[in-house]
Amino acid sequence: METREVKLGEVATVKGGKRLPKGINLITKPNSHPYIRVRDLNGKRILELDDSFEFVDDETQKAISRYIVTNGDIVLSIVGTIGLVSIVGDSLNEANLTENCVKLTSFSGIDRDYLYYYLRSSYGQQEIARGTVGAVQAKLPIKNIQDITIPLPDEVAQGKIAAILSSLDTKIEINQRINDNLQQQAAALFSSLYDRTNTEVRFTDLIQILGGGTPKTGENTYWNGNIAFFTPKDVGTPYTLITEKTITEEGLSHCNSRLYPVNTVFVTARGTVGKVGMSGVPMAMNQSCYALVGKETHQLLVYFYTLKVVDRLKHKASGAVFDAITTKDFESEQIMKLSDDDARAFLCIAEPMFQKVLNNCIENLRLSTLRDSLLPKLMSGEIDVSAVQL
Repeated sequence: METREVKLGEVATVKGGKRLPKGINLITKPNSHPYIRVRDLNGKRILELDDSFEFVDDETQKAISRYIVTNGDIVLSIVGTIGLVSIVGDSLNEANLTENCVKLTSFSGIDRDYLYYYLRSSYGQQEIARGTVGAVQAKLPIKNIQDITIPLPDEVAQGKIAAILSSLDTKIEINQRINDNLQQQAAALFSSLYDRTNTEVRFTDLIQILGGGTPKTGENTYWNGNIAFFTPKDVGTPYTLITEKTITEEGLSHCNSRLYPVNTVFVTARGTVGKVGMSGVPMAMNQSCYALVGKETHQLLVYFYTLKVVDRLKHKASGAVFDAITTKDFESEQIMKLSDDDARAFLCIAEPMFQKVLNNCIENLRLSTLRDSLLPKLMSGEIDVSAVQL
């Protein structure tokens, strides 16, 4: 596969976002002016409006109205977590863009999806790293973005590479939509049963709260084992399946932690507090999370009871250095306990749903691993797509 090298600035226009005016804060009440932040990009190919977005008010919108994106633009983070890439979806057409990101638009002679996947590839990320400057706060300047070198095959090959990779992403996105729908159905059913219950109990009467720990930094003999180990950033919704770190059994013993089985409920207790998920594989955790285990209460019920409680606790979390949820916070919480009949009825419906969710999460992990292994091989030409029929 023959390629030629071009600079990004030759095939796309790079435009910056806009900082909010001094003293102005984002609002949570939805309106027609969503504001795209760096954290909204994480892991999303097509960026669509969801409940995590915040907004600017009408007056602020007038002041920053020139700094908007159009559906189909590529958004690239340039401050903080540098190198995150997403494509703007239809629901974010004309959304505002943070100054910590740029948009790539007006593509000429390059397939947009090919450019997206190139920037995500190890080669694109290396180019991004080379252009990053700053010792105190790293930043990727627009000029350096324009100078990013891109290997460019002919348009047919670009389209084939993008089609192969996007077919995997499309399947991942379909699975995620199915999961979202199943979770919403289960949550609606649980809420309907919960709201008609009149038996109030202490949260900790039903659920045991356990902690984790981390082996000492530098104790390399404790790492690279066969036990998955995760921190708050790894907590997935609703399942956590993989972590970059693994520890040994000795490391587990050293930090006085334990291995938690599948369907253990985890809550992030420090930093970004209030993320709730379940283990999709047996895992250990660090001290910034709690593991919640039912006392003769099914783990799916633990999960939904916990969502009710954490929704209250995360708004009250406080600390001298950072926000935190403590065990005492959980001990002070009351919940409505489902009757035995309602619990059985819920689990009869929800268990198969969540088994499907877990299966889809596992498939998505396999698909994303395949995509990520193909990505550099397709971009480098190691896999020649010229003979591929699509």
